[in-house]
Amino acid sequence: MPGQFEPLPGGGAAVALDDVEVSIIRSLAVQLLELIGPGPAEDASDDPLAELFADGPSEPPSDPVLRRLFPDAYGDPEGAPRAREAEEQRAHSAEFRRYTENDLRAGKRDNALAVIRTLDTLSSASAGDEGAVLQLSPQESQQWLRALNDLRLAIGSRLEIADEDDTDLLYRLPDEDPRKPMVMAYLWLGGLQESLVATLMP
Repeated sequence: MPGQFEPLPGGGAAVALDDVEVSIIRSLAVQLLELIGPGPAEDASDDPLAELFADGPSEPPSDPVLRRLFPDAYGDPEGAPRAREAEEQRAHSAEFRRYTENDLRAGKRDNALAVIRTLDTLSSASAGDEGAVLQLSPQESQQWLRALNDLRLAIGSRLEIADEDDTDLLYRLPDEDPRKPMVMAYLWLGGLQESLVATLMP
């Protein structure tokens, strides 16, 4: 899938996407939204000040993908040299998570929703076999960049990619390997992300 972002006059970025590419990115963004979870409940307080100080979770998520998207802020306690230091790191991470994770989740939801909404502006009639050109404002481009990063982190976590050596192994997977479609999506999103980064660089 050869789509590459190109700069737009006055800022922002554009990319040609066909129906299949639109469907893949949209589906992945929807799955990311489902993974992150819903926003505040309908019966949540209407007081913005109360919402500002609402506590979030203090424990890391159990899902490995969510742990990758919302890592501990103070390192890996298990890697600490002494039990006391590990306990202090856990306490600091729990406190930091309690006051920041709700906002981080909201930001990631907003980015994924921006991807879905902009893709929905491309009608099937205009896409066709040759694709349609998606034009993003500077703000939308930044949201796409963050969402593409989250999607790659999520897929990379499912593929258990820990370092560059793991990525090299992906290129050599046989076609019959059940991970192959996910690997292709991971590599393709990486190319999109790199082209968008290059496009937005001053």
